[in-house]
Amino acid sequence: MKTVTIYTDGACSGNPGPGGWGAILEYRGVEKEISGGEAMTTNNRMELTAVIRALELLREPCQVELWSDSKYVIDALTLGWAKSWQARGWKRADKKPALNPDLWERLLALAERHTLNCHWVKGHADNPKNNRCDALAVAAREAAAERTVQ
Repeated sequence: MKTVTIYTDGACSGNPGPGGWGAILEYRGVEKEISGGEAMTTNNRMELTAVIRALELLREPCQVELWSDSKYVIDALTLGWAKSWQARGWKRADKKPALNPDLWERLLALAERHTLNCHWVKGHADNPKNNRCDALAVAAREAAAERTVQ
């Protein structure tokens, strides 16, 4: 099984507001950068979208080392929150609706295909790849904001 390392980040100006996401996929020393944005979204939606879009590029089941500065994404995957929300019909333990069920549905389906090892990295710190993902996400956010002005 191939091992792919993925770094992701999301950015939003206002929450909700214009948002962007960025990801770096690395396999055998070769990196691919991807990014995108939306005119009206939330930071958590952009964090999730970055992971989804990166995983969607993998053509076969892989061992994935996923790095993100989003505790929302990392904890929901590693602590089983997202699967619990899904099992309860997208309700949290407190019976309130789980947020972003459309994206979580996609991410959980992708996660089933791969072996995910999730790692939290402190945002805006010393990790050059996380910082690059942030720059990609911010640029995509700015482009999305610019499109809404025109």
